[in-house]
Amino acid sequence: MKTSALGSYPRIGDGPERQKLRRAIQNFQAGRIDAGELRRTEDDVTREVLDEQQAAGLDWLTDGLVRWEDGQTYFTDRLEGFQRGGLLRYFDTNTYYRQPVVVGAVRWKAPITVENFRFASAHAKKPVRPVVTGPLTLAALSLDEHYRDARRLVADLTAALRQEIDALAQAGAASVQIDEPALTRRPMDAQWVRETMQALFRDATIPVWVALYMGSTAALLDQIGSWPAAGVWLDCVSDRSVLDRLAERPPTNGQQIGVGIVDARNTKLESVDDLVADLRRATRTVPAERMVATTSAGLEFLPRDRAQRKLERLVESVRSFAKAG
Repeated sequence: MKTSALGSYPRIGDGPERQKLRRAIQNFQAGRIDAGELRRTEDDVTREVLDEQQAAGLDWLTDGLVRWEDGQTYFTDRLEGFQRGGLLRYFDTNTYYRQPVVVGAVRWKAPITVENFRFASAHAKKPVRPVVTGPLTLAALSLDEHYRDARRLVADLTAALRQEIDALAQAGAASVQIDEPALTRRPMDAQWVRETMQALFRDATIPVWVALYMGSTAALLDQIGSWPAAGVWLDCVSDRSVLDRLAERPPTNGQQIGVGIVDARNTKLESVDDLVADLRRATRTVPAERMVATTSAGLEFLPRDRAQRKLERLVESVRSFAKAG
């Protein structure tokens, strides 16, 4: 069984040195530094985040999404057809994002995450998986003043993001993660979701994973087998019954499963024994080699030192699980 970060990582920590990104953003917004200097600070923090994931012992890394203001505007600011709106709460968290407003036809203009992926890969000793916010979530969290039709908006977002996946493949990415947290929060027609996944992944030259978090994934377990995804990341903390449901009705299409057993939204450190017990529940009918142990969501909601400790505990639990046999 492998271990992986899911996506985001705390960008700012305790102490003056770990506040440098916050200072750089403030100075950039005030016009005291230019975009190049901000980028250099983001580079420094990205290297730190990669080092901390590697020190924790993970097999599979992300760049920590250090350069993202949030998961929505990072993409919509760089796609044609959007402008920024007002602040909204991100699901049930204490964080906020600028709601994207659809004001015209959505189109892909240029690679959005490719340079970030290249930088992270050049400074990592382990494989790096790029992350892309999915079309269903971008549509759900945006205000549509152009299409006024969710299916048309999702179709154009899907076409645009498929170009991003292709650009990442050409840049050397071995796989891509598509984040769709809205699927755990907003009921969507199963056939529409399946058709969207098919359009997004059809003929992709690299494996594509779907990340489901910020809520119970139990209701989606019967659907994921029909998605042409190489693997699916599941939040197993919001609803602990997911581990048993997964064991009772495992996917039969050979998909890999990312089991999010470490709570990414609570500072309490899990015990190794509890995590090993979760892994045993998940692997009753699914072989361990098809599983990847991870966190329930991105770690951006935690203090930075606690995030690293949680990853260390995750790795320790997988090693204990493997040793026990």
